[in-house]
Amino acid sequence: MNELLHQTLSGLATGGIYASVALALVMIYQATHHINFAQGEMAMFSTFLAWMLLDAGLPYWGAFALTVVLSFVLAAAIEFAVIRPMHSAPELSVVVVFIGLLVIFHSLAGWLFGYTIKTFPSPFPAGAWYGSQLMSAHEVGAIFVALVMVALLFSFFRFTPLGLAMRAAAQNANSSRLVGISVGRMLMLGWGLAGAIGAVAGMMVAPVVFLDPNMMTGVLLYAFAGALIGGIDNPVGAVLGGFIVGVLENLMGSYVVGTELKLTVALVLIVGVLIVRPSGLLGKKIVTRV
Repeated sequence: MNELLHQTLSGLATGGIYASVALALVMIYQATHHINFAQGEMAMFSTFLAWMLLDAGLPYWGAFALTVVLSFVLAAAIEFAVIRPMHSAPELSVVVVFIGLLVIFHSLAGWLFGYTIKTFPSPFPAGAWYGSQLMSAHEVGAIFVALVMVALLFSFFRFTPLGLAMRAAAQNANSSRLVGISVGRMLMLGWGLAGAIGAVAGMMVAPVVFLDPNMMTGVLLYAFAGALIGGIDNPVGAVLGGFIVGVLENLMGSYVVGTELKLTVALVLIVGVLIVRPSGLLGKKIVTRV
């Protein structure tokens, strides 16, 4: 029983990381109605930036804050310079651009930082009071960080004029322009926030899986599964889906398929959701009158 409880709680911890990446995927999907396949590689590159700042002597939280800011600026610049000119391009062209960004960030990280596995420190001390035999301090901290991000984003989108303007631009760009909202700026801000969220997720996962250019490949797949389960157009649903995938991955990997086949769990979940309920648990069903 203790082992089952430990696997469930550990799954919640990894699910918090998947929820963060799923949240970033949903934010970009709401803005562009496309999946950013480069989201994981962007998060990985941001984590390398944090590692470089730490290696230069910055304290952890200083490097953390600076990395989040740099990731925000980088993602916003990508939207302005790369994604915005593709606004009227065919969907297949946009998909190719996202795949190209994935390859560019992966290759750039390997070229600049190398392919050797590096350790990345955790901000949560191993002997902290909130750690236990069932959950390490880092696992508890990762869940806390994910929940804090969700609360901050919910408050931002629900109670601030800028957040409401971003929601309006994502839901109906034409009507938003009529009332004076700069849709381009809102989309750029959405990309920036997604980049910052991805950076936080990368810094949370790096102490667990270690730091190398391939560290986010599996995480992105699990996060994509979580976003689909919860609803690709619903941030709250994406977070819920991320936690569900984290628990299922741990339990299935420990008791059913084994650790070698854990990644297939995400693939099965993606296919199953697309067949049974494409809109996800909390997603909206879109009905078109013809």
